Order: sequence, then structure tokens, then C-alpha cells
Amino acid sequence: QVQLVESGGGLVQAGGSLGLSCAASGRIFSINDMGWYRQAPGKQRELVAFITSGGDTNYVDSVKGRFTISRDNAKNTVFLQMNSLKPEDTAAYYCNANVRVGSFGYSRYDYWGQGTQVTVSS
Repeated sequence: QVQLVESGGGLVQAGGSLGLSCAASGRIFSINDMGWYRQAPGKQRELVAFITSGGDTNYVDSVKGRFTISRDNAKNTVFLQMNSLKPEDTAAYYCNANVRVGSFGYSRYDYWGQGTQVTVSS
């Protein structure tokens, strides 16, 4: 019913910047929280940042001051601007959205993007 399509990511040197975006489409009534997670090889998926529908944000300590999450509610899109990247930021990044679906929004589900790879070389 709802698809999340991510773009961005790639290979960058340490200290560089990358931007990710994730657009939601489908039978969307409204979107609540949106977030970015990441998973490095051999590690559990971790929450990197999330943003509420009202624009409140929260970040994992390791990215505070370097990453910025934002959203465009009119376009059902969430962004993650990543600056001062470090090799330890290397991971597959996934967007997540909590979505009310259908004509009346009675049901609410979590949806995931397909993931995009971010690799930071030292």
C-alpha cells in the first residue's frame, strides 16, 4: 500500500558530506514519525535520527552535531544530511515511516525503504 524509495548514499572520504532522501507514496492518509536507521555488517540495526510530524527531532549521540534530519510534509519526504562523515558511519541506511493509510486513516503501519549504502573511506 505504501512504498518508501530512498536515494543518495555512495562513497565519500572521511570528513566529507552526503545527503539521503526518502519519498513515500501510495495510499497515505498522513505520516507520523519518520526516521533513518543504519546497519553495519555484523551489527544490529540502530536508530540514527527521527523527526515527528511537527518537526521535533532526535539523534543518536554519535551523530549529534554532524547529521541533520528534515522532512517535507507536502512531498511525504524525509532527508538526512550527513556532514563530517567518519569511517564508523559506514553502513546501509534505511528510512522508516509510521503511516496512517487509506481513505480515513484508521490503520497505522510502519514501512521501510530498501536501504542505501553509505561508505566512508579513511
